[in-house]
Amino acid sequence: MPGAAAAAGVVNADQEPPAVRWPHALRFWAWLGCVSFGGPAAQIATMHDELVVRRRWLTQERFDHALGFCTLLPGPEAQQLAAYSGWLLHGARGGLAAGILFVLPGALLLLLLAWIYVAFGTVPAVAAVLWGAKAIVVALVGQALVRVGRRALRTPWHALLALLAFAAALTATVPFPWVVVAAALAGTWLPGQAANASAVLPPHPAATWRRTLRVLAIGLALWWLPLSLLTGDRTVLAREQFVFFSTTAVVTFGGAYAVLAHVLDAAAGPLGWLTPTQAIDGLALAETTPGPLLLVLEFVAFVSGHQHPGPLLPVGAALLSAAVALWATFVPALLFVFLGAPWIETLRGNRIAARMLAGITAAVFGVLAHLAIAIARAVLWPIHGTERVFDLHAALLAAPALALLLTRKFPVLVLVGIGAGVGLLRHLLTVLR
Repeated sequence: MPGAAAAAGVVNADQEPPAVRWPHALRFWAWLGCVSFGGPAAQIATMHDELVVRRRWLTQERFDHALGFCTLLPGPEAQQLAAYSGWLLHGARGGLAAGILFVLPGALLLLLLAWIYVAFGTVPAVAAVLWGAKAIVVALVGQALVRVGRRALRTPWHALLALLAFAAALTATVPFPWVVVAAALAGTWLPGQAANASAVLPPHPAATWRRTLRVLAIGLALWWLPLSLLTGDRTVLAREQFVFFSTTAVVTFGGAYAVLAHVLDAAAGPLGWLTPTQAIDGLALAETTPGPLLLVLEFVAFVSGHQHPGPLLPVGAALLSAAVALWATFVPALLFVFLGAPWIETLRGNRIAARMLAGITAAVFGVLAHLAIAIARAVLWPIHGTERVFDLHAALLAAPALALLLTRKFPVLVLVGIGAGVGLLRHLLTVLR
C-alpha cells in the first residue's frame, strides 16, 4: 500500500519516483553548489541524503553504481558524481547543469577570497572566521563518514576491506588505483545482492562506439580550445599552467586529496609559483567554501599569476590564470563522465559488477576515514611553533556541531555561519582584552 506508507512517512529508498521535472532539478543543482561544504566525503554524503533518502530521485543501487565509477576516475569525484546523477535524470543537459553548478558558486567565492588574500595579505579577522568554519568542516566530515559507512560496510568482509584500504592510505605504501583494483577483485568473492535493473528514469543515450567517438571529439576540442587562444609572450605562464593542470587532470587518481598533494608539492616546489605557506592558506580557503576541494587549484593559479604577471597587469594575469586552471581541471572531469556513463549503465543488474562496486565503496570508506583523521588532526591539533597543540576551543565547537548533524536535519549553511561567527567573536574578545 504505497499511499499508506507515504502517509506514515515511510520512505523506500529502492523505489524510484516518476520523472523529475527539469526546473526542480535545476534549482536543486544550484542549491547544492551553494551548500556543498566539507570536501568530498561530506559532499557525497549530502548528495546521498538528498537524492536517495529525501527526494528519492535515485535508488540506493543506482547511486552506489555511479559512485563506484566516479571513484575510479581521475579528478573531483564529488563533482563527477553530481554530473553522473544529473545525466541519469535529464541526459546531457542535466549532466552539464549539475557539473557546472556544483563548481560555479564556490569558484566565484574563492575568486573573491583570493583577491582579498593577495590585496590585503593575512588579516587576523579573516583567519578567525576561517578557524571557526574549519571546526564545522570537521563535523561535516564526521557526519559524512557515518553516512557513507552505513551503506559501505554491508558485511564484516566489507569492513575488513575498508580497514585494509585505511592501512594502505595511512602507510602510503600502495597507490590508490591499485587499492581500487584490489577492492574490486576482492568484492567479486564477497556476498552481496544482485542489482535491480528496473528503473523509471528517462532513457539515456545508448552505449555505442559512434556516440563515444563523437563525445570524445567534441570534448577534446573544447578542452584544448584555450591553448589555441593563448598565444604570444603575454600568456607564457597561462600556457604552462594549462598544460600542467590538463596533465594533472589525466594522471592523478585517488580523488581530490591525491590531486592536491601532487599540485601543491609541485607549485610550491619545483615550479616556484607560490610559497608552501600560501599553498596551505589556499587549501584552508578551499576547505571552507562550497564546491570541490580542487577549487584550490584556482587559488594556486590566481596567486601565481598575480605574483608572476609578466607584461600583464597583476590582476589581469591572476584572472587569466584562474580561468585557465578551472577550465583545464573541470572540463576533462565532465568529459570522463559523459564518455563512461553509458557503458557503466550497461552493467546495471550484473551480479559480479554489483559486488565489485560494493568492494570499491568499502575501500573508499577506508580512504575517506584516513582523510577525515588528517583533517581533524590539522584543525584540532594545529602546529604552534615546532609542535602540535590540542585546540580545545575548536573541539568544543566541532563536537556539538557533529551532534546536531547526526541527530537532526540542521542546515549546513547555518552551521558554517555559526562557526564563522564564533571565530570572529573569539577574535574580538581577544583584541578587547
